[in-house]
Amino acid sequence: MKKICVAFGTRPEAVKMAPVIYALQAQAGLEPIVLVSGQHREQLDQMLDIFNLKPDADLDVMTSRQTLAGLMGKIVPTAAQKLKELEVDYVLVHGDTLTTFAVALAAYFEGIPVGHVEAGLRSFKLKEPFPEEANRRMTDVITDIDLPPTSWAKQNLLNEGKDAKNMIVTGNTAVDAVHYLVERAKLPKHLAKE
Repeated sequence: MKKICVAFGTRPEAVKMAPVIYALQAQAGLEPIVLVSGQHREQLDQMLDIFNLKPDADLDVMTSRQTLAGLMGKIVPTAAQKLKELEVDYVLVHGDTLTTFAVALAAYFEGIPVGHVEAGLRSFKLKEPFPEEANRRMTDVITDIDLPPTSWAKQNLLNEGKDAKNMIVTGNTAVDAVHYLVERAKLPKHLAKE
Protein backbone atom coordinates (compact mmCIF):
# COMPACT_ATOMS: atom_id res chain seq x y z
CA MET A 1 0.00 0.00 0.00
CA LYS A 2 1.36 3.43 -0.98
CA LYS A 3 1.28 6.09 1.72
CA ILE A 4 0.38 9.52 0.36
CA CYS A 5 1.00 12.33 2.83
CA VAL A 6 -1.43 15.22 2.39
CA ALA A 7 0.11 18.19 4.18
CA PHE A 8 -1.49 21.54 5.04
CA GLY A 9 -1.71 24.10 7.80
CA THR A 10 -4.42 26.66 7.06
CA ARG A 11 -8.19 26.73 6.77
CA PRO A 12 -8.24 27.29 2.97
CA GLU A 13 -5.81 24.42 2.49
CA ALA A 14 -7.99 22.12 4.61
CA VAL A 15 -11.07 23.02 2.56
CA LYS A 16 -9.29 22.46 -0.75
CA MET A 17 -7.44 19.29 0.28
CA ALA A 18 -10.43 17.53 1.88
CA PRO A 19 -11.74 16.31 -1.52
CA VAL A 20 -8.24 15.10 -2.39
CA ILE A 21 -8.13 13.09 0.84
CA TYR A 22 -11.56 11.59 0.10
CA ALA A 23 -10.44 10.65 -3.42
CA LEU A 24 -7.33 8.95 -2.06
CA GLN A 25 -9.41 7.06 0.52
CA ALA A 26 -11.57 5.72 -2.31
CA GLN A 27 -8.59 4.31 -4.23
CA ALA A 28 -7.48 0.77 -3.50
CA GLY A 29 -3.81 0.55 -2.67
CA LEU A 30 -3.50 4.13 -1.42
CA GLU A 31 -3.42 5.27 2.19
CA PRO A 32 -3.75 9.01 2.77
CA ILE A 33 -1.74 10.30 5.72
CA VAL A 34 -2.96 13.71 6.93
CA LEU A 35 -0.17 15.92 8.27
CA VAL A 36 -0.95 19.39 9.61
CA SER A 37 1.37 22.17 10.71
CA GLY A 38 -1.25 24.10 12.65
CA GLN A 39 -0.19 27.32 10.92
CA HIS A 40 -3.71 28.68 11.61
CA ARG A 41 -4.67 26.45 14.56
CA GLU A 42 -8.22 27.50 15.53
CA GLN A 43 -9.45 28.03 11.99
CA LEU A 44 -7.81 24.80 10.85
CA ASP A 45 -9.43 22.78 13.63
CA GLN A 46 -12.86 24.13 12.64
CA MET A 47 -12.39 22.91 9.07
CA LEU A 48 -11.09 19.53 10.19
CA ASP A 49 -14.31 19.10 12.19
CA ILE A 50 -16.55 20.24 9.33
CA PHE A 51 -14.89 17.84 6.89
CA ASN A 52 -14.60 15.06 9.48
CA LEU A 53 -10.84 14.78 9.06
CA LYS A 54 -8.44 13.56 11.72
CA PRO A 55 -4.75 14.39 11.36
CA ASP A 56 -2.38 11.45 11.52
CA ALA A 57 0.39 13.84 12.53
CA ASP A 58 0.51 17.40 13.83
CA LEU A 59 3.78 19.30 13.63
CA ASP A 60 2.47 21.79 16.22
CA VAL A 61 5.15 24.35 15.37
CA MET A 62 3.37 27.64 16.00
CA THR A 63 4.39 30.01 18.77
CA SER A 64 3.35 33.59 19.42
CA ARG A 65 5.20 36.37 17.59
CA GLN A 66 6.97 33.88 15.38
CA THR A 67 8.71 35.24 12.30
CA LEU A 68 8.37 33.68 8.87
CA ALA A 69 12.02 32.62 9.03
CA GLY A 70 11.48 31.14 12.48
CA LEU A 71 8.44 29.20 11.31
CA MET A 72 10.29 27.92 8.24
CA GLY A 73 13.17 26.88 10.49
CA LYS A 74 10.77 24.80 12.58
CA ILE A 75 8.62 23.25 9.87
CA VAL A 76 11.38 21.91 7.60
CA PRO A 77 13.26 19.73 10.14
CA THR A 78 10.10 18.73 12.01
CA ALA A 79 8.34 17.74 8.79
CA ALA A 80 11.41 15.89 7.49
CA GLN A 81 11.54 13.81 10.68
CA LYS A 82 7.80 13.12 10.61
CA LEU A 83 7.84 12.09 6.93
CA LYS A 84 10.61 9.59 7.71
CA GLU A 85 8.76 8.24 10.76
CA LEU A 86 5.54 7.83 8.76
CA GLU A 87 7.44 6.19 5.88
CA VAL A 88 5.44 8.06 3.27
CA ASP A 89 5.88 7.33 -0.43
CA TYR A 90 4.61 10.64 -1.75
CA VAL A 91 3.73 14.10 -0.45
CA LEU A 92 0.93 16.36 -1.69
CA VAL A 93 0.91 20.05 -0.80
CA HIS A 94 -1.47 22.81 -1.77
CA GLY A 95 -1.22 26.41 -2.82
CA ASP A 96 1.12 29.07 -1.54
CA THR A 97 1.49 29.03 2.23
CA LEU A 98 4.69 28.72 4.20
CA THR A 99 3.56 25.22 5.18
CA THR A 100 3.29 24.34 1.49
CA PHE A 101 6.84 25.33 0.67
CA ALA A 102 8.39 24.11 3.93
CA VAL A 103 6.84 20.62 3.75
CA ALA A 104 7.65 20.34 0.04
CA LEU A 105 11.25 21.30 0.81
CA ALA A 106 11.44 18.77 3.65
CA ALA A 107 10.16 16.04 1.32
CA TYR A 108 12.60 17.13 -1.38
CA PHE A 109 15.49 16.90 1.10
CA GLU A 110 14.34 13.39 2.09
CA GLY A 111 14.05 12.24 -1.53
CA ILE A 112 10.27 11.88 -1.35
CA PRO A 113 8.38 12.85 -4.54
CA VAL A 114 6.12 15.90 -4.19
CA GLY A 115 2.89 16.83 -5.96
CA HIS A 116 1.63 20.41 -5.88
CA VAL A 117 -2.13 20.99 -5.99
CA GLU A 118 -2.93 24.45 -7.40
CA ALA A 119 0.47 24.73 -9.08
CA GLY A 120 1.23 27.36 -11.67
CA LEU A 121 -0.90 30.23 -10.45
CA ARG A 122 1.04 33.46 -10.74
CA SER A 123 0.76 37.15 -9.92
CA PHE A 124 4.04 37.73 -11.82
CA LYS A 125 5.22 39.96 -8.97
CA LEU A 126 7.50 38.01 -6.65
CA LYS A 127 6.65 40.09 -3.59
CA GLU A 128 2.91 40.44 -4.25
CA PRO A 129 1.37 38.83 -2.38
CA PHE A 130 4.19 38.44 0.13
CA PRO A 131 5.36 35.77 0.86
CA GLU A 132 2.79 33.64 -0.96
CA GLU A 133 3.95 34.28 -4.52
CA ALA A 134 7.51 33.25 -3.64
CA ASN A 135 6.26 30.20 -1.71
CA ARG A 136 4.26 29.00 -4.71
CA ARG A 137 7.04 29.58 -7.23
CA MET A 138 9.71 27.90 -5.11
CA THR A 139 7.40 24.96 -4.46
CA ASP A 140 6.80 24.54 -8.19
CA VAL A 141 10.56 24.38 -8.79
CA ILE A 142 10.99 21.28 -6.59
CA THR A 143 7.79 19.36 -7.29
CA ASP A 144 7.68 16.16 -9.31
CA ILE A 145 4.00 16.34 -10.28
CA ASP A 146 2.25 19.63 -10.95
CA LEU A 147 -1.52 19.78 -10.53
CA PRO A 148 -2.53 23.17 -11.96
CA PRO A 149 -6.21 24.11 -11.63
CA THR A 150 -6.49 25.66 -15.12
CA SER A 151 -4.90 25.54 -18.55
CA TRP A 152 -3.59 29.08 -17.89
CA ALA A 153 -1.72 27.84 -14.79
CA LYS A 154 -0.40 24.89 -16.80
CA GLN A 155 0.89 27.26 -19.47
CA ASN A 156 2.71 29.27 -16.80
CA LEU A 157 4.50 26.10 -15.72
CA LEU A 158 5.35 25.20 -19.31
CA ASN A 159 6.73 28.72 -19.83
CA GLU A 160 8.98 28.12 -16.83
CA GLY A 161 10.38 24.92 -18.32
CA LYS A 162 8.32 22.34 -16.47
CA ASP A 163 7.52 19.09 -18.31
CA ALA A 164 3.94 18.64 -19.55
CA LYS A 165 4.26 14.87 -18.94
CA ASN A 166 4.24 15.61 -15.22
CA MET A 167 1.15 17.83 -15.21
CA ILE A 168 -2.53 17.15 -14.78
CA VAL A 169 -5.03 20.02 -14.97
CA THR A 170 -7.35 19.27 -12.06
CA GLY A 171 -9.80 22.12 -11.79
CA ASN A 172 -10.37 23.88 -8.49
CA THR A 173 -10.76 21.48 -5.57
CA ALA A 174 -12.76 24.15 -3.70
CA VAL A 175 -15.62 23.33 -6.08
CA ASP A 176 -15.42 19.69 -5.01
CA ALA A 177 -15.46 20.80 -1.36
CA VAL A 178 -18.64 22.80 -1.94
CA HIS A 179 -20.30 19.78 -3.57
CA TYR A 180 -19.31 17.66 -0.57
CA LEU A 181 -20.81 20.16 1.87
CA VAL A 182 -24.02 20.54 -0.14
CA GLU A 183 -24.47 16.76 -0.27
CA ARG A 184 -23.97 16.52 3.48
CA ALA A 185 -26.21 19.48 4.37
CA LYS A 186 -29.45 18.68 6.09
CA LEU A 187 -32.05 20.49 4.06
CA PRO A 188 -35.37 21.48 5.58
CA LYS A 189 -38.07 19.02 4.53
CA HIS A 190 -39.79 21.54 2.27
CA LEU A 191 -36.54 21.96 0.28
CA ALA A 192 -35.48 18.32 0.18
CA LYS A 193 -36.15 16.23 -2.92
CA GLU A 194 -38.93 13.73 -2.54
